[in-house]
Amino acid sequence: MNITVQIPSALRRHTAGEAKVTCSAGNLEELFTVLDQKFPDLKPHLRDESGQIRRFLNVYVNEEDIRFLGGPSYAFTDGDEILLVPSIAGGKN
Repeated sequence: MNITVQIPSALRRHTAGEAKVTCSAGNLEELFTVLDQKFPDLKPHLRDESGQIRRFLNVYVNEEDIRFLGGPSYAFTDGDEILLVPSIAGGKN
């Protein structure tokens, strides 16, 4: 089984510019472990100090928010496309 993870440009400075990763992770925890090992600098942008998904990180599976698919326990299937999207806030009024 293979899944593809799209790395947005905002996080690519932590992946040496890699925009896409293919792996065989079965769920979000396994995916984060793979990404932690491959890109140690990315880890603090995915998980908080307690190891939970960052509050402002959105995860999409085949363009569907993972929260509506069962959350972190959702089991990936062959060919799934995962998109990691950090929320961006701020601006000037």
